[in-house]
Amino acid sequence: MAEPRPTEITLHQKSRELEIAFDDGNRFRLTCEFLRVHSPSAEVRGHGPGQEVLQVGKREVNITTIEPVGSYAIKPTFSDGHDTGLYSWDYLHDLGVNQHNYWRTYLSRLEQAGASRG
Repeated sequence: MAEPRPTEITLHQKSRELEIAFDDGNRFRLTCEFLRVHSPSAEVRGHGPGQEVLQVGKREVNITTIEPVGSYAIKPTFSDGHDTGLYSWDYLHDLGVNQHNYWRTYLSRLEQAGASRG
């Protein structure tokens, strides 16, 4: 089965959400905070298992610009200056489908670290 491709991408800066519709019928609203703390960049994910860097204090982050990367991804620039994550269509779809589980895991990691969304 082919990887789902977006048919529409809309940035809602006021509500700080990225809305993405896919050709498989799915439509997701992902907060900028969620996208920022789940950035696929090495700065966030590290260079291997166990090297992830917990992102804290990102509650108010927004996306200032979005650049297309070829026909396979977008590169958002966040208001905190982060701009090294390339979000492939497959990764964005996965984030949408698994948003609630990923968010719960993130909140749990924050709590364990004694950190906050800020």
